[in-house]
Amino acid sequence: MSNTRIRAAITGIAGYVPDDILTNEELSRMVDTSDEWIMTRVGIRERHVLKGEGKATSDMAVEAVKRLFEKTGTKPEEVDLLVWCGVTPDMPFPATANIISYKLGINNAFSFDINAGCSSFLFSLVTMASYIESGRCKKIVLIGAEKLTMYVDYTDRSTCPLFGDGAAAALIEPTTEDIGFIDSITKADGAGVKHLYLPAGGSLLPASIETIVRRQHYIIQDGQTVFKAAVSKMADTTMELMQRNNLTSDDIAWLVPHQANLRIIGATGNRMGLPKEKVMVNIDKFGNTSSATVPLCLWDYESKLKKGDNMIITTFGAGFTWGAIYLKWAYDGAKYASKD
Repeated sequence: MSNTRIRAAITGIAGYVPDDILTNEELSRMVDTSDEWIMTRVGIRERHVLKGEGKATSDMAVEAVKRLFEKTGTKPEEVDLLVWCGVTPDMPFPATANIISYKLGINNAFSFDINAGCSSFLFSLVTMASYIESGRCKKIVLIGAEKLTMYVDYTDRSTCPLFGDGAAAALIEPTTEDIGFIDSITKADGAGVKHLYLPAGGSLLPASIETIVRRQHYIIQDGQTVFKAAVSKMADTTMELMQRNNLTSDDIAWLVPHQANLRIIGATGNRMGLPKEKVMVNIDKFGNTSSATVPLCLWDYESKLKKGDNMIITTFGAGFTWGAIYLKWAYDGAKYASKD
């Protein structure tokens, strides 16, 4: 029997964002805010918005997966498992992953959804690694895709500048090389529910005329509490992960943080002792796309990534959920530079 260790590796990444862009200047005509106010507090300059009747999260996901298949030469029938993760499903059921699979002609795979707030992609990546390491699956498509603007109250200046729409898909495969998924820490604390949530539309408060009139189908966030928790949890978790893997700041090639607030990103990088050049940031052009922020960062920076790069991914989201992953990047991203 072979003792060769099997690890899960991201072997391809592709993203998609809608064409329509909502700038800070346009937002300032809708609500009492300004470009300076938004940039100073969160670092977002613009965000993409999915428009058009009948357009859903799955439509963006499908575009991202099509690009992924084209880049990696993957065929729909080769996929063993497809997972969509996020907080904006097409509908309560069936699973959005089932809809995506159908639209793509993926019919030899099983598929399901995962929701862990803005930590959905990180939690899902940990789960997918187990499927690969066990030998249960050889090719997994993991998608972070969100139509968050449907939950945005454009009369609330504290939340409406934050969120955007977008999608990114990763191909995850087994490897016996010294690359791929190494270690992770994942945490949750349900006490955080009251600080970041969507009140209506679930079994607790089903949709009704009253919930619509009360504007209960929009994101509710206690910004200061969420900010403080995100800074401490992301920083503490990344440091714990580095310490138990004997990593120093010099060993880390990239920090891939959830893109919720530029100050949170900066605080996490500073705690790890990393220069700005090692911290992935694209919040300025995409905003907070929840489950899609991490894979959109990987897609955005792909051409700069080299095989063997030590990478820490960290997130914080509603729930509260948070965590960090340590992995070694599996390929030279430059080879895909002309295919996206």
